[in-house]
Formats: sequence, structure tokens, C-alpha cells
Amino acid sequence: MAASAKPKGTLPSKAIIRLGRWGWTTMWHVMMSRLAPRDASGAYLRPVSEFRNTIGTGADDPYPPESGRYRLYVGWGCPWAHRTLVVRALKGLEDAISVTIVSPSPEAGGWIFDQPENGLQTLADLYQQAKPGYKGRSTVPVLWDTATQTIVNNESAEIIVMLNDRLNEFAKHPELDLYPDDLRETIDRWNDKIYPAVNNGVYRCGFAQSQSAYDTACNELFAVLNEIDSALENQRYLCSNQLTLADVRLFTTLIRFDAVYYGLFKCDRRRIVDYPNLSGYLRDLYQLPGVAETCNLEIIKRDYYGNLFPLNPGGIIPTGSTFDHLLAPHDRAKLTPGSQ
Repeated sequence: MAASAKPKGTLPSKAIIRLGRWGWTTMWHVMMSRLAPRDASGAYLRPVSEFRNTIGTGADDPYPPESGRYRLYVGWGCPWAHRTLVVRALKGLEDAISVTIVSPSPEAGGWIFDQPENGLQTLADLYQQAKPGYKGRSTVPVLWDTATQTIVNNESAEIIVMLNDRLNEFAKHPELDLYPDDLRETIDRWNDKIYPAVNNGVYRCGFAQSQSAYDTACNELFAVLNEIDSALENQRYLCSNQLTLADVRLFTTLIRFDAVYYGLFKCDRRRIVDYPNLSGYLRDLYQLPGVAETCNLEIIKRDYYGNLFPLNPGGIIPTGSTFDHLLAPHDRAKLTPGSQ
């Protein structure tokens, strides 16, 4: 008697499942090792930025303050690059600093120019032009000096400090100081707490390659988010009632949280919209003049869901989230002394 055919729709055999799981897990670790370097425990290790020069304060400096001399290379989806766009907008430096957009390409293995520039096709080409033989990662943002044709800096935390005070004579809002002397200690303290636990913390969750590494990162992330939410109950911004670079650095993570990090990076204990104070704070920052124009949710989702293949092999991009809720009243101005 002939054996009956296996009914359609049933699961593959155990042997096939084990083989498939082994093959996928092995390939996943190989791909993740290139995407996200890790330590022995499986925790993500972010590489250090290598170009660390600065715009000076006078004409004798190697990189003097000049309008039109410097260019930012950014990707719309990248939170680190987004910081520079936000400060550029807040300070009103659009006429003084140009912007070139690059996009991630898994096929090219990095960032590519949306439009070829001076014969260059990829961001890696730009890095090679700045430093022939460069072997490190080619990341955004890049602060480029068009006069010497080289990279000034590729560390976002340092670029935004420069944008805050080194080009004030060309800024539309030179009176806005996002890193004032009297608040620097508080700003730095918040940055030292928020960077590892939140800014990089979401990546430590998403790129973790062991359960223990993920658990550690996730616990730290939500402990600090809870602390921030409590601090914002009685003050408008992180450092009392004055907008600072600490808020900018936090904003570019928060704006991506519910749409990307909550699901794709497994940061799913709580959404930002569920926090009573963080949610209003995010709306407040989003509604500052010029900030919304630096936020493109469709590209953010495309860049994360469409390009991080090891985290989303099917490449399916969710369609449900929008930024419409960020336009609702935030009612946080009342926390500023003297406001009505």
C-alpha cells in the first residue's frame, strides 16, 4: 500500500527545522559580526569615531569659521546625523552650512550618495579622498571642509558643539546658546547617563547577540527613561527650563523609539507615548521652529526596516506609525517660571 502524501500546510520535518535553524543562526552571527561588533558576552561595541578636529575661532586656525566652507554629509534615518540637522536648524545655519544626503545600501555595504558628487559614488569614497588607505568605518555625520577637501570631524557629539558656537556670526539665531557655561556640568552629566543607556542603549538592545547582553541593555534603557520621565515632571527640559544640547541628543533617539526601536530593536517594555512626561516633552521638541522639517518618518522606517537585513530578513516595512500625534498640544510651557 502506497504511503499517503504529506498534507499540504503541515510543518517541515524536525530534521529540516533543525538544519534550517542551524543555518540561519550561523549566518545571522556572521552578518551581525559585520554589522555590530560584540564582546565576549555578546554585547554590542560601538566603534570610536576617528576624525576629531574642530572648527577654530580665528583665521589662523586650520579650520577657521567661514560661511559656505563646510558641508554636512548626513543620512535622514541616522539619529547621530539627525543631531547635526537639528542644531543647524535651531541656530539658523542653513545658509552657512550645506548638506549632502546619503542613503544606506546593503548591496554596496555602506552609505551611497543619492546623487554622485565630484565623481564619488559612496561615502567610503569620500573617506578615502580625505585619508587614502583608510580602513575604518565610513559613518555619518561627516563635517567636511570644502577648502582643504578633507574631513574635519565625524563625531556627532563634537560637531553639534561646534555648530552651537563656532559659526555664530553667520547664524540667524546667534543668541541661542545650547551649551551655556553655567549649565555645562549638568548637560555633561545627563549626556554621560543618556548616551550609554538610551542613545546607544537602544542599539545595545537591538544588536545584542546573547540573552544576557539584551537583558542588561534593556534594564538600563528603561531605568534611565523612567528617571528622565520623573525629572521632566517639574521642569520643561532636561537642564531646568532651558533648551540645551542634552535635549537635542535625546530627541533624535526618542523620535525613532515608538516607530522603530520598540519593535525592531525589541525595546518593547513601554512606548514613549505611554510616558506621561516624556511624551509631552517629545511633542514640545518636535514643535520647535525648524525641527519637524528635519524628521522624515518614511525614510527612517525604510532605512531601519528595509536595510537591517539580519533584524528584518523579509524587508517588510510597517505602515501604521505616523508623527501626527506629535502635533498635539504639549502644555509644557507652563513649567517655565513666569509663563501663563
